[in-house]
Amino acid sequence: MDERPRPSGPRAEAKRRAIVRAARAAFLRDGFGVGMDVIAADAGVSKVTVYNHFGSKEALFTAVIAGALDEPLGGASTTALAGLADAPDLRAALTEAARAWVAAVRGNADVIALRNLVAAEMHRFPGLADAWRGHGPEGHHPAVADALRELAGRGRLVIPDLETAIVQLYALLVFPHLVFGSYGTTLDDDATDRLVTHGVDMFLGYYAPPAPPAA
Repeated sequence: MDERPRPSGPRAEAKRRAIVRAARAAFLRDGFGVGMDVIAADAGVSKVTVYNHFGSKEALFTAVIAGALDEPLGGASTTALAGLADAPDLRAALTEAARAWVAAVRGNADVIALRNLVAAEMHRFPGLADAWRGHGPEGHHPAVADALRELAGRGRLVIPDLETAIVQLYALLVFPHLVFGSYGTTLDDDATDRLVTHGVDMFLGYYAPPAPPAA
C-alpha cells in the first residue's frame, strides 16, 4: 500500500470529494477500465492531483465502494448510530437505526451496481482485492465502527474484535439485500423487517455483557 501522506486541508478535501464523485459516475458508466485522465477531467483536476490523493486506481475504486456502502449511514442514520450509547433501551434504538439504514440501502441502486461491478472486475484487476483488504472493515465503515467502539467503551457491549463485529452487523442487516440485488430480485418488506429485528437480537445477544452473578 502507498503510505505517502495525502493532501490535507479544506481545499484538498473538496478536491477529494470531487474526485470520488467523478470516479463513481465514471466507474458505473464505463467500468473499472476507465482512464484516470477521464476521471480527472470529469472532476476538474489534473491526473497528478488524482494520484496525489489516492495513489492508484485501485485505491480510488476502493474509496468509491466504501463511500457507497456507508452512504446510507448519512443523515438520520448517522445521528441514530451516534446516540446508541446513551439510549435507555439499546435494542429499540439499534432496531430503529437499523431500519433506517436498511431502508436507505434498499433505495440506493448505486450500491448494488457498484457491488456487481466489483464482482465483474475482480478477476481482471486483482489489485482491487488487495486495496480493499488493506483498509479493513473499520477503515471502510467508520460510522459503524465509532458506534460500536463507544458502546464497548461504555460497557454496554463486550466487543473484543471490532472488525469482526462490523462484518457481522453488515452480514445480518445489509448483505442479504446486496446478495439478492445482485441476482436482480429483492426481499419484500416483511422479510426485511424480520431480518432487522432478528438480526439485532442476534447481535446484541452475542455481544451483551455477562449477567451479574445472582446474590
